[in-house]
Amino acid sequence: MIKVLHFFKTYYPDTMGGIEQVIFQIAEGGIRHGFESEVLSLSHQGAASDVAVGHHLSHRSKLDFHCASTGFSVSVFKDFAALAKSADVIHYHFPWPFMDMVHFASRIKKLTVVSYHSDIIKQKTLLKLYQPLMQRFLSSVDCIVASSPNYAQSSPVLRQFNAKVRVIPYGLDRDTYPTSSVEKLDYWRKLVGSRFFLFIGALRYYKGLDYLLDAAQTTQLPVVILGGGHLEGELKAKAARLGLTNVHFVGFLPDVDKAALLELCSAFVFPSHLRSESFGISLLEGAMYGKPMISCEIGTGTTFINIAGETGLVVPPCDSAALGQAMLTLWHNPEMASTMGENALRRYEELFSADVMAESYAQVYKALLHR
Repeated sequence: MIKVLHFFKTYYPDTMGGIEQVIFQIAEGGIRHGFESEVLSLSHQGAASDVAVGHHLSHRSKLDFHCASTGFSVSVFKDFAALAKSADVIHYHFPWPFMDMVHFASRIKKLTVVSYHSDIIKQKTLLKLYQPLMQRFLSSVDCIVASSPNYAQSSPVLRQFNAKVRVIPYGLDRDTYPTSSVEKLDYWRKLVGSRFFLFIGALRYYKGLDYLLDAAQTTQLPVVILGGGHLEGELKAKAARLGLTNVHFVGFLPDVDKAALLELCSAFVFPSHLRSESFGISLLEGAMYGKPMISCEIGTGTTFINIAGETGLVVPPCDSAALGQAMLTLWHNPEMASTMGENALRRYEELFSADVMAESYAQVYKALLHR
């Protein structure tokens, strides 16, 4: 059994973002494909709180401070070195500049894989300072994995390391999602109606939610926004200013409620307009539930999940008029929307299951070990 150590700045049960979901699915699925995983991350709770997550172990080093969205820790150098000794493969999750420092300081002679989740977009000034370390780090690892061919081709960083880049799409396991009860479905149907567009995600600067609100005002179609974040107050204020009684902000919800809304919605709308959205795990959830999708063409994995005219509609970024027209098209053409939803489910089953992802990573690990 191959032993893999995943290393990322945060993980379950502290946080539950898209990268954490990917790590979880790789770790859980790996057991069927010949590798077992442990995860090391940073936490305010520190190293005394190692916990079982599913069928694998989550180790947590003491988080000392944050700077520019990057967590730092003194104790993690020792913890990483200790855990790495018993691992066959170190699996890094990029970007996290402090991780690069730990990698070089530890001088661990192990096989290394990097899941390249995103270019660094927002921190342009800091990127100039970090770039030499980043280049050295990516040059030193054995394999870099991109989540879609779209991203591998459009990323100026990944194009520099084309020879060592592999593409493994993210995957989800429908069996890890709760089954919705009749009572739960009735609750949400009474609250938000039986037909609506659903958005799921953190309310962040690159999600394009301003354009979604503008489209909701123009079309007057019902929209449910599931998630919270830094922009929640600002977006709610804009919705109130526009008089958007057709938009429901439901905040963060437990998985059982999220599953119910995914089951009920007519279509999934995902207006992310910047490359910070490298893939779109929640968009993939929409496909997994057989929903037609609306997304923007930003050169990333969103249009690897959502194929224009086949699984949904694709519009230019930052274009609320085009977004609204796409919403109206799906709303007034239910047969077309249903066919696109069926195609989305079929594409998920062929390319984006968690088992396919875990098997693909197993092949990478084995190829490196046999090299």
